[in-house]
Amino acid sequence: MDLDGPPPPVQIQSIDEPGLRASGDLLMTMRKEVASLLGRSSTGFPGAQPVSFSRKHLDELRREDYYVCEKSDGMRYLLYMTDDEQGREVHYFIDRKNDYWFIDRGSLHFPLSNDRLKFHTATVLDGELVIDTLSDGRKEPRYLVFDCLVLDSLVLMNRELGKRLGYFQEQVFKPYRRLMDEYPGERQYQPFFVDQKAMQFAYGIEMMFKDVIRNLKHGNDGLIFTCLKSEYKPGTDPHILKWKDAEENTVDFVWKFTFSIVEPDEFERAEGITSPFIDYETKPAVELLAHHGGGWPNGYQYYADMHLEDAEWEILKGLGDPLDERIVEVYMDAQKRWRFYRFRDDKAEGNHITVVNSVIESIRDGVTQEDLQNAAKSIRDNWKAREQQQKGR
Repeated sequence: MDLDGPPPPVQIQSIDEPGLRASGDLLMTMRKEVASLLGRSSTGFPGAQPVSFSRKHLDELRREDYYVCEKSDGMRYLLYMTDDEQGREVHYFIDRKNDYWFIDRGSLHFPLSNDRLKFHTATVLDGELVIDTLSDGRKEPRYLVFDCLVLDSLVLMNRELGKRLGYFQEQVFKPYRRLMDEYPGERQYQPFFVDQKAMQFAYGIEMMFKDVIRNLKHGNDGLIFTCLKSEYKPGTDPHILKWKDAEENTVDFVWKFTFSIVEPDEFERAEGITSPFIDYETKPAVELLAHHGGGWPNGYQYYADMHLEDAEWEILKGLGDPLDERIVEVYMDAQKRWRFYRFRDDKAEGNHITVVNSVIESIRDGVTQEDLQNAAKSIRDNWKAREQQQKGR
């Protein structure tokens, strides 16, 4: 009789908490280790961040060669492959808060191309963790890789995107796929599966909408355009463009509540409450604060008020969670009011004011799906003209 109950599931159950979160000295050591590996002095999150797509970027796509891929509705992580003190293979997910999550379940293994018993170390990938819904209804976690920062201590950040992806595909992905194909019984022991995110030339927009996105097994949150010729740049990168339909553009703020102060009524006075008190039950006024640099709260400034319906407030109260001063993702409705979409507890800070202004520009100067499709021919023509120029040199 198993007194301890059934064993825990091998597969990751939540993309928000994919493993054991490192803390204390271990966390600081890991951050320094990755910073040193990438040749950086900063121990902050080393991932590149996109800018919001606006109309001026259509000309950028005509001028420069870009790849396009779908932006998954999942969780962004860097995957750090390393070894422990005993020389055993270990893996960490690094989230945008710069937290490190030790993958503590299953038998994840990324073999070398020339020796399946050996594994990659000093390797950092970039991607999104999603939950796929399979045809039989089963859920399957999948890590979709779209970049490779360093491979076995070889820093690739100054290489072109095509080179970085080529290293990943040949050295990591193909050996991993061969292992899964040759040992299908190992699939049941995998905490998640790995795939390379499908990339198209920037003019393949119609294929993205009509084929790729329609056949996804997970949610979609727009498109990402990445310049082929640019280096990998930690922090905001103007050569990575995040496109969403104008009405789907969102901003991450910190919201702050102001509750009403009310006089006690006759029933409250009868219970001994005689002084004015804060009414935490009635819907508060909500301010949205944008990040201007620095920590909380001095690094934040008022940006706008947020509209909250009575019914929304009742739902929020019913969650039983702390609500005030949290990071929230909001959108602008047809009446130009900011509305609550979801909490962003995965983020350490709200969007910087420059990002806010960029998103506002995207909303006001929105590029629609039709606009992208109409631009595809001129993007292709310019791409082909550049190819001919290169051949003629």
